[in-house]
Amino acid sequence: MDREVVEQKLESLRRCLQRIETKCPADAETLVADVDLQDIVSLNLSRAVQLCVDIGAHLIAGMDVPPPDTMGQTFDLLAQSGVLDTTLASSLKKAVGFRNIAVHSYETINWHIVHSIVKNHLTDFSAFAKVVSTKLDQ
Repeated sequence: MDREVVEQKLESLRRCLQRIETKCPADAETLVADVDLQDIVSLNLSRAVQLCVDIGAHLIAGMDVPPPDTMGQTFDLLAQSGVLDTTLASSLKKAVGFRNIAVHSYETINWHIVHSIVKNHLTDFSAFAKVVSTKLDQ
């Protein structure tokens, strides 16, 4: 695992989360009505997911496990290896589902769901970053 690469990705993740926190409105209706906010939130949320997948892939590369076949499987492998707890791995795997919709079917995004993800699950990304930082310190 290349520590410097992982640390740079963690910093990028921190910036994405900060951007989401500062730009996502308190109520879902404002997000539904503002395409600029939608772009900012969805882009940074998609980036956050991708960064977690990339970091996870770096962790897996240094372990004695086969590489994941899918982005979501990255988190399954990390859970099976004891790096992540299963609840966090499951939440991050679901985030991959959001990322796929945001990247491939942007016009079908339900902004109420996105707002709920931001308000209720943004901490999953911070928890992942904390686990990775602890792993780097070992």
